[in-house]
Amino acid sequence: MKLNEAVSKRLKELLDEKNMTQYQLYVKSGVPKSTIGNIMHCSYDSVKLRVIHELCQGLGISIPDFFNSPFFLEDSLDP
Repeated sequence: MKLNEAVSKRLKELLDEKNMTQYQLYVKSGVPKSTIGNIMHCSYDSVKLRVIHELCQGLGISIPDFFNSPFFLEDSLDP
């Protein structure tokens, strides 16, 4: 899987865990709705760490918590 797909899947997983919508994440994080939608639909080849940090703040988690997922294991990611 590509890294942008892993970020998208992890974000969806976290939204489900927190029972949050993309709109609620936008309100809490300040990340534009369009950016969140583009991340969810893998429209970007990569996502800036600054954006992931802001999303994490909105989700109430740390950056290490975001990346603490099997989606980011080296064996799961395409080179």
